Amino acid sequence: MEDNINVNVERLYKLESVGALKGFADISICNSITVKGLRIVSGKKGLFVSMPQELGKDGKWHNRVIVNSDSLRDKLTELVLSAFQDE
Repeated sequence: MEDNINVNVERLYKLESVGALKGFADISICNSITVKGLRIVSGKKGLFVSMPQELGKDGKWHNRVIVNSDSLRDKLTELVLSAFQDE
């Protein structure tokens, strides 16, 4: 089913900072759902995509969007990082 899901990067914003956060992206899923605020982060193993997060009352960060399918998560990551590197 994930192969049939149409995902597009709607907006990409690169940061010029020297920290781990390298940019933000907004994606659209099947032209029906928009997810804003995906983060592009530089980690120990290279760039990765982090879902939007919210600071909870417990002082910890919690994902606002959870992708339960590994193949869909990989597809989103590949799409966002490809757009980021092409920018």
